[in-house]
Amino acid sequence: MERAVNAARLLARVLARPDRAGALGAADWSALITAARAEQLIGTLALRVDVGAVPPVVAELLRDARDAATEQRRAALWEAEMMRRVLAPLAVPLILLKGTAFVASGLAAGQGRHIGDLDVLVPRASIALVEQVLLAAGWEWAKPDAYDELYYRRWMHELPPLIHRERDRMIDVHHTILPPTARPTPDADALIAGAVPLGNGLAVLAPADMVIHASLHLFADGDLSGGLRNLWDIDRLLREFADDDADFWLKLHARAAEHQASRYVARAARLAARLFDTPIPAAWRRRNVSDRLYARRFLARDGWGRETCPATRFAFYVRSHWIRMPPLMLARHLLIKAQRRAGSGGDDARAR
Repeated sequence: MERAVNAARLLARVLARPDRAGALGAADWSALITAARAEQLIGTLALRVDVGAVPPVVAELLRDARDAATEQRRAALWEAEMMRRVLAPLAVPLILLKGTAFVASGLAAGQGRHIGDLDVLVPRASIALVEQVLLAAGWEWAKPDAYDELYYRRWMHELPPLIHRERDRMIDVHHTILPPTARPTPDADALIAGAVPLGNGLAVLAPADMVIHASLHLFADGDLSGGLRNLWDIDRLLREFADDDADFWLKLHARAAEHQASRYVARAARLAARLFDTPIPAAWRRRNVSDRLYARRFLARDGWGRETCPATRFAFYVRSHWIRMPPLMLARHLLIKAQRRAGSGGDDARAR
């Protein structure tokens, strides 16, 4: 292969079939490693590939990535435990989400998974008390700003992000899984009621709800930046849950309808099958003409791991705001953000 290879496509192929790594040349490995780092999939790649069958310099990089993934797993579980201890006296449901949920429940999706923030779902009626206790226990606002705080509290599905002053770990406290302004409206009470206890005071979403959350997070709450990692999560979840439960696809279909998420889950399944060869039922394979555009966005990296397709990326950036809020609200929000960036001379990394 030449250096002009689409690095993200190569990454998807090797993740799906790690045995393909044995045929890679030096330029391929360079593209693969840079893409895996950019997509935050280097730990996953390192655990999938046989380090004994790759060039020594690559094997060393992959061993380092495995060690880093192990440390991230340890830190994520410890932060979840610290949160649990602080909030235990409240006796409210504490439901882990995303990467921490995957590793805490021993799922394949957690193997090598990059984990940044700790995400937790609590009942909306308890969120003010949870906030109060966390602030008293050493967490503080990550980026205090009057406009952002008002925006989060009025329009978002979570508190403004918190960071622990000593451990420097972020926590996102959710009361549902999508902003209330988003088009679909998942049933947060049903998510909490169906959660699966881990036996340590924490819980995770039920299998179908976990797939639904991953699908909504990917397609109904963002611009698909880093989407290849999220789609890989979905591939792993679908494979494992379908293997464990012969009726899983029927349950997923019914539960997705309950959460107004059917088209998002169907798209997630189709694109996982397209990019990772995820086995899905024939009824779920009905092609949608826009799938190609979504795949283009997922694979927008060149052989150096750099992002490509600027027009496609911008279109999905605009879409990410459009699906979150009504037009007038969107116009006002973007204007305020633009004015603030111009005034500060920098980027707001957590701008919504």
